[in-house]
Amino acid sequence: MRLRHGRLLGWTLALLAMVLFGALGRWQLGRMHEKQAVLDAVSRVLEARAPLSLAAAGEAGRASGFDWAAGRGAFADAPAVLLDNQQRDGRPGVRAYRLFEPDAGPPLLVELGWLPLPGDRAMPAVDRPQGPLDVQGLLAPPPSAGIGRARLAAEPGRGVVVVTALDAGGLAAALGVPALPPRVLKLDPGLPLGFARDLDVLPNTLSPQQHLGYAVQWFGLALAVLATALVLTFRRPRR
Repeated sequence: MRLRHGRLLGWTLALLAMVLFGALGRWQLGRMHEKQAVLDAVSRVLEARAPLSLAAAGEAGRASGFDWAAGRGAFADAPAVLLDNQQRDGRPGVRAYRLFEPDAGPPLLVELGWLPLPGDRAMPAVDRPQGPLDVQGLLAPPPSAGIGRARLAAEPGRGVVVVTALDAGGLAAALGVPALPPRVLKLDPGLPLGFARDLDVLPNTLSPQQHLGYAVQWFGLALAVLATALVLTFRRPRR
C-alpha cells in the first residue's frame, strides 16, 4: 500500500512538472513565431523600399507595423532623447533620437544611432544636424519597454532627456510638442549623418533561434522527467 501511494505521489509530481515544462516550451515557440513574423515583415519592406510620406508615422492603424518612409524637413531645436540600457556588440550605451519636423506631417522621433557610455555613465552630447535635410528609413514601433517602469530624466544643462522607454505621452511634453506619432523613424544607415546604427527591430532581445533553443530545453526537461518516472516505476526492487 505504501509503495502504491508513493508511486501515485511520484507520478502526480512528474505530471505537474511535465505540464509546466511543456507550457514553457510552447510559450517559447510562440515567441519564436511572433519574432520571426516581425523579421519577415521587415524583410519584405526593406526589399521593396517603396517610400511613404513621413506622415505615415502617425497612422494609428499601422502603429505596430513597418513601412519605408522618406521626406524633407529639419531637426527641431529641442532636447535630444537618449534611450538608456541599449547594448551593441556587448557594450553598454544609449540610442540617440531627435525630433524631426517634416515639411508634410507631424513632428516625429528619428533614431540617429547608438553611442557608447563611459565608465562614469556620463551622457554624451548629441549635436543637432543643421539645415533642411532629406531623410529616409524604416518606420517602426519604438523598442520594447521591457518589464521595468519607464523613467524620464531631463538634463537641461546638456540638452538631453534620458529615458528608459520611449513613452510618447511623456516625451511630447518634454520636447514641447502636442503629441508624438506611435512610430519612430530608424534612419537609413547609408545616410551621412548620425552614429553607428542598423535597422534591427529586435535590439536587446532574444532572437527567434534563441527562443527555439529554450523551447527545446524545456521539452527536453519534460521528456527527462517522463523517462525518470518510467524508470522508477518499472525497475525491479532490490532483494
